Amino acid sequence: MEQIFNKLSESLFGQLNEGEHLILSFDGENSQFVRFNNASIRQTGLVDDADVGLKFIANGRTCSGGFTVSGNFDTDIARGSSEIDRMRIESEQIPKDPFLVMPENAGSSHEIKKANGLAFEDAVDAILPAVSGADFVGILANGKMFRGSANSLGQKHWFETESFCLDYSLVTPEHQMVKGCYAGSDWNQQDYEDYVKRSRDKLVLMERKPVKVDTGEYRTWFEAAAVADFLGMFSWNGISEASLRQGCSGFGRMRHDDVRLSSKFSIVEDFSPGFCPKFNSNGEISPDTISLIENGSLKNTLVSSRSAKEYGVESNFAEGGEYLRSPRMEPGSLNHNDVTKNIDKGLFLSNIHYLNWSDNAGGRITGLTRYACFWVENGEIVAPIETMRFDDSFYRFFGDQLVQVEDKLTVVPEVHTYGQRSLGATTCPGILVDSFALTL
Repeated sequence: MEQIFNKLSESLFGQLNEGEHLILSFDGENSQFVRFNNASIRQTGLVDDADVGLKFIANGRTCSGGFTVSGNFDTDIARGSSEIDRMRIESEQIPKDPFLVMPENAGSSHEIKKANGLAFEDAVDAILPAVSGADFVGILANGKMFRGSANSLGQKHWFETESFCLDYSLVTPEHQMVKGCYAGSDWNQQDYEDYVKRSRDKLVLMERKPVKVDTGEYRTWFEAAAVADFLGMFSWNGISEASLRQGCSGFGRMRHDDVRLSSKFSIVEDFSPGFCPKFNSNGEISPDTISLIENGSLKNTLVSSRSAKEYGVESNFAEGGEYLRSPRMEPGSLNHNDVTKNIDKGLFLSNIHYLNWSDNAGGRITGLTRYACFWVENGEIVAPIETMRFDDSFYRFFGDQLVQVEDKLTVVPEVHTYGQRSLGATTCPGILVDSFALTL
């Protein structure tokens, strides 16, 4: 893949005229996909795939294009040349870009993350025995992913990593479900089997008759997977500098009114684990860590170079969409074995879904409980709950209602495979809140 990237870059850059610039991005993978149903293989295959994105800059204008890499050099160069010709014509017709970000050569990088991963030929035998006898449904995405960026000024970045992600559900005969996502770089068979066992233990609890919980506010424990979903909302009209400037960010109260979250809540953008490259699609390299919220106080937003130019602020080289790529929330002191005792009476929520802003400016998020969500009484799990809608503000559950934070961090990977496997992950603990609102 890297050889293809290098060869295409050199050839396409050689076709530019004076005053023209080109930024090339490369997304590729060598992946194994296995789909499971009822603990049996339903579909399996290997995918070698790559796409090239092109950003053409000329006449004070920016145009975008791209093509799928065929693996045949002549075919790929013809596709790239055709795109350059099209963008060259387009750049003479569209309006000038008032916030044009010109490419620079700020140095190159080369990072290959080695892993003791799950060999393709061993995958099925490693996964199936632990789920034997269960209605196990899921998909394994496994293998290498590649990212590259180069520009016509000579800057070049390459990132290569290997990982696996088994995204699954265990299902009872009454169609109650427990969701799991076992992911990482180095495969550990014992860790995997222990992880599945915890899911199967929850499945036994899901076989109890579900209880109907009334609407109202409850003391609630959120597992790390649920916390990661809440943090994911920060990427949508949240921690973005452009969103704040445009008045559509949930963080407006923190910036303009000095409203703060709990002193127990801190989050950083942390590229040091290597879940994704530090360089963005423009080839700009972010700092290893960016402190965003520190002990409840807003310290930084995500600022792209375009926003920096438009609003006269300093860029921290966020992606153009100014979304989180590798967030990490700081842990606390609550041991997971003590969670139900600390709930005493209330909710234990393993997963949530269908999240949306119900009041973006007020930080209110609505969604549904889903999978392995339980009612707790006297410090013990009683039964699963029927699906409920919630509507509450992160200014409460990450703010004045935040009681304790788990002492252990969980890596919750991006699992999207639409078009290509996604890079990135959210690293976070579970949280206990004193009050959380169920509304329907």
